[in-house]
Amino acid sequence: MQASLAVIGFLLGFLAWYMTGIWQWGLGAAILVCNWPFTLVAIMPVNNRLMAMPVDSPTDELRILMSKWIRFHAVRSALGATATIIFVWAMN
Repeated sequence: MQASLAVIGFLLGFLAWYMTGIWQWGLGAAILVCNWPFTLVAIMPVNNRLMAMPVDSPTDELRILMSKWIRFHAVRSALGATATIIFVWAMN
């Protein structure tokens, strides 16, 4: 669901920039779509390693990977929040 929302937000932001010429729409769209490559390059390998680990006994590696996962998701949230702020700015 998040991926499709990011694409829809990107397309609508890009369309708004194209139709209005207000550069903030394009910037917000670009930041919003950055979630895709970030997820593929940074988050997906961590997710794959976490899914391969046994769940019955937590290890130091598991704790380290979970810390990475949390930080990476914070980056994704920050990208989405930044895009939203820029879209609001573009409306003014």
